[in-house]
Amino acid sequence: MAWSTRELADLAGTTVNTIRHYHRLKLMGQPERRYNGYKQYGVRDLVRLLRIRRLAELGVPLSRIGEVSTGGEGTPDALRELDAELAAGMERLRRARADIAAILRENSPADAPAGFASIASHLSDSDSSIIHIYTQLYDEDAMADLRRMVEVDAEAGVVGEEINALPTEADDATRQRLAERLAPTLVKNLIEYPWLQDPARHLSKSEHVTQETFIEAVVELYNSAQLDVLTRAGMLAQEQLRAGGVNAEASAEALSLLNLTPF
Repeated sequence: MAWSTRELADLAGTTVNTIRHYHRLKLMGQPERRYNGYKQYGVRDLVRLLRIRRLAELGVPLSRIGEVSTGGEGTPDALRELDAELAAGMERLRRARADIAAILRENSPADAPAGFASIASHLSDSDSSIIHIYTQLYDEDAMADLRRMVEVDAEAGVVGEEINALPTEADDATRQRLAERLAPTLVKNLIEYPWLQDPARHLSKSEHVTQETFIEAVVELYNSAQLDVLTRAGMLAQEQLRAGGVNAEASAEALSLLNLTPF
């Protein structure tokens, strides 16, 4: 029995172009040709094609199918590596499904930062934007703590809305009042999350990249009055901690994490 390329493709549940691609990669040898020049495939070609398709279904990259199909010494390692990649992919899918469920349950924006769906409605566009940036600068433990800080302060309904609405021309008295209202929250978080005083071990990028990105982000996302309030609140928080006998020297980047919590 001899099959044409199209007939072979139909039998294997694939396409003519796929078979041609396998020939180019030398995963399949060139078949014999009929008197008219057309290729003719036999049973061995069909079996070879089905074996290639099976390995591809398992997720083996085409570049490694030749190695794996021969059953050489590297086959177990290749399969273990593939299994680890599949496990990681399944975990990504599990997280994506959990995130989608939370987004639907909370009716939050689909592009809310991961893990923040339940409180996305309490975040201004600027806060949501900077949290997205922080996911690239801080590790998962730091972001988990930030979520807890935001959740607690969102439930308390603190000064976030007023700071979000603060116009650039806000007077000094208004700025100071908001800073004084915000400072106790910063004090609480500096005490509960001591690593904020030295966040270096929680950085995903270098300190230089983090600082540079932080400066660019806050200047772009917050107006001068809001930045003034956040700076004043951070200074007040550290003064209050020192007055209470607590040594707190949080970096500007760490204070920016703190300053997000009531928004």
